[in-house]
Amino acid sequence: MAGGQADRQADRQDEDILFARRGAVGLVTLNRPRALNALSLAMIAALHAQLRAWETDAAITRIVLRGTGGRAFCAGGDVRALHALAKAGRHAEVDAFWHGEYGLDACIQAYPKPIVSLIDGLCMGGGNGLSLHGSHRVAAEGYRFAMPEVGIGFFPDVGMTYALPRLPGRTGTYLALTGATLGPGDALALGLATHHAPAGRFDAIVADLAGGGAVDAVLAGHAEPPPPTGPVTAERAVIDACFAGPGVADILARLDGAAGSGFAADTAALLRTRSPTSLCIAHAQMRRGATMTFAQAIAVETRLAAWLMDGHDFFEGVRAALIDKDGAPAWRPATLEAVDHAAIARIFEAPFAATGGPAPRSDT
Repeated sequence: MAGGQADRQADRQDEDILFARRGAVGLVTLNRPRALNALSLAMIAALHAQLRAWETDAAITRIVLRGTGGRAFCAGGDVRALHALAKAGRHAEVDAFWHGEYGLDACIQAYPKPIVSLIDGLCMGGGNGLSLHGSHRVAAEGYRFAMPEVGIGFFPDVGMTYALPRLPGRTGTYLALTGATLGPGDALALGLATHHAPAGRFDAIVADLAGGGAVDAVLAGHAEPPPPTGPVTAERAVIDACFAGPGVADILARLDGAAGSGFAADTAALLRTRSPTSLCIAHAQMRRGATMTFAQAIAVETRLAAWLMDGHDFFEGVRAALIDKDGAPAWRPATLEAVDHAAIARIFEAPFAATGGPAPRSDT
């Protein structure tokens, strides 16, 4: 598709996502800064199509992803829009979003060319689906990682069933269940980021990558020493001991029993504000995901998303966090004991289709 319509979108500054050629680089710019570069289905579809075109384009040997505005690389999927569609009963469009986003994540994870994400500001939810499955992630000084879905009655998706259990120790379980935010120091220590460079150097990185030199050498030439680590690194012993619990209730009991640890007490208090159903789903993801293929993880996430769209907590969580903003969700059920653990287990244990994907929804 050399010189094709998608490549020419770089000249359309009103587009939510821009594509351009810079020598050997296929440059993708998320261009929705007022929405913190949140992903719409149209953006997802456009990016997936462009990646497929560049995959067979010999002139493009590496992909670079970045965001505009300085406040966010990508704050995730457009949750407000999904909430409105689901409330209106437009389930086919909601399902199309999940299939589109997760299909894009699978494309990135298997992509045969290096994908370099230049990350400044928030990188949440779907932003981590774009970046974490690629080959290189450059964290600037403003980098902030989070998978906060348990706080809105959802679960850490976009391939986190596969990625988070593979982080050191129990840090992935901690991130999945708390939705905690990490800075660049902790991200580099855990492998969430691969390099650190100031955001002011991003243009130079793109220019040098455009010259066609080895990606690793270019990034190493711009990298600076890692910044100081934060609480996740400092509290690794507590995290590894407490989040090894065989269930969410066990994790809470271990946190409550960590005498003298303010971090443990604060973490337990945070967990008790999260959706009990979401906590149990996230724990199951972390327990089962370490032995899954990426395709299996995406298939399970697709099922989980469809199941939660038929439930209560996602709608209540989005209402409390993003619509009414009262910060007081009424979760249903309200306790861990009342969560339908059998239903969650069935989603994980259902057979996979021959293609490795999920079975279709029962109402479609």
